[in-house]
Amino acid sequence: MNVQRLPGELAIVTGADSGIGRAIAIAFAREGADVAVTYRSDREGAEATAQEIESAGRKAGVFQLDQREPDEVRSLFRQVRNNMGLPTILVNNAGMNGIDKRVRDMSDEEWDDVIRTNLHGPFYCCREFLRGIEGSGRHGTIINITSVHQEIPRAGAAGYDASKGGLRNLTTTLALEVANRNINVNNIAPGMIMTPMNQKAIDDPQQRQRQEQAIPMKRAGQPEEIAHAAVFLASGQARYIQGTTIVIDGALMLFQGQCA
Repeated sequence: MNVQRLPGELAIVTGADSGIGRAIAIAFAREGADVAVTYRSDREGAEATAQEIESAGRKAGVFQLDQREPDEVRSLFRQVRNNMGLPTILVNNAGMNGIDKRVRDMSDEEWDDVIRTNLHGPFYCCREFLRGIEGSGRHGTIINITSVHQEIPRAGAAGYDASKGGLRNLTTTLALEVANRNINVNNIAPGMIMTPMNQKAIDDPQQRQRQEQAIPMKRAGQPEEIAHAAVFLASGQARYIQGTTIVIDGALMLFQGQCA
């Protein structure tokens, strides 16, 4: 008999309208969790995710969120509590890619947009989640989706690299703060995953092949491969894992240290 690993849980998955967020939301539902799906602009995509969750026999909620704004984050958590219950799992997945500009050419607004989306937003979400779960008597789980670029810099991606490195360090700091409060905090660092963030590689097989040559496994990953790890981290099987990074990249980071 297949025993579900997340029965009775309620997860908020930000940016679950597509890609990794959608895969995680659906995987959680199949393991017994209800899921609050957030989106910034793609309501149709979020509703499609919600339909998949409901097809798995779980409850779904769809909520618009601009996580750059702390008031919107507070409103999200209030709506989820009022309509679905107390969130016990938070997945900070929503984010934006680098803008391919060097630091000297980047405007204040361009820098601020990436940092507020990828770092401030998860901070606001973590803060509201902790204010709800602490003292509730429930176990809590935070999973932050970072990137291999928390370690591997790219010219032209200063905002993205800085924000993902900052989110990794936010993860480890939070892990220390709540280690004795029945709350686990970890992050997943994906490599090249076939999501809309890699749309150019999806649309151009030759570009995809060139990029995959830098991956020792010689292929990009799929969103579901990130979702499997997220389910594990959210389950009771991972209670002694705290403040760590699970890298899922086909050994890309290992390859960066090799010389011809």
